[in-house]
Amino acid sequence: MLAGRPNVGKSSLLNRLVREEAAIVTPIPGTTRDTVERQVEVGGIPVTVVDTAGLRSTDDAVEKIGIERAWAAIDRADLALVLVDARDAENVLDPEDAAILARLPARLPRVIVHNKADLADVVPRKEAIDGQAHVWLSALTGAGMVLLEQEMLAVAGVASAGEDTFIARARHVEALREAATHLAAAAAHIGADAPPLELFAEELREAQGALSSITGEFAADDLLGVIFSRFCIGK
Repeated sequence: MLAGRPNVGKSSLLNRLVREEAAIVTPIPGTTRDTVERQVEVGGIPVTVVDTAGLRSTDDAVEKIGIERAWAAIDRADLALVLVDARDAENVLDPEDAAILARLPARLPRVIVHNKADLADVVPRKEAIDGQAHVWLSALTGAGMVLLEQEMLAVAGVASAGEDTFIARARHVEALREAATHLAAAAAHIGADAPPLELFAEELREAQGALSSITGEFAADDLLGVIFSRFCIGK
């Protein structure tokens, strides 16, 4: 979840994280009026990044709705990346930034991201100040992005991510067990003398459905397309 005042670079950071122009970036405050969500992998971990409207007092009716939606999204978030301007004083947050941090849910982990380090002539770095994680970077140039991703993984409880890293919730573990059960059943069918391929395909469909409850990336039609391309079923 990206949060902060207008024009601190939230949309630029979203685009940098997801490696595409997902959000419109302009120097006009209040450009982002609604939440923008994109999925990306950070160190092999699937993450949903959400850009939000700039948080400020406004008389604009449409912008007010966007800000209300931003706070609603923040309430549902697992991590807040609170962007501030690196050109501000390093040791004292702007009062508006401090007010945003104070309003965040107490249970919500957060990282304070000092963006525009290139304009502030500050070397990208990360450090803890009063127990709070701070990262200096430039969403425009990409300098310091690795530091931010490392901090995001640290907050998620992943010391070092790689191909073998996986964060599992209870629901994920149950889905994996279900998938394993269906795969074992599929293997039993295919190992028979006269394998019932339609039952084999059905077990694979069920296994895929269980895995999709975690990833949501592979549709049933995709799986059936693979099966029918390799087996002659129903003839």
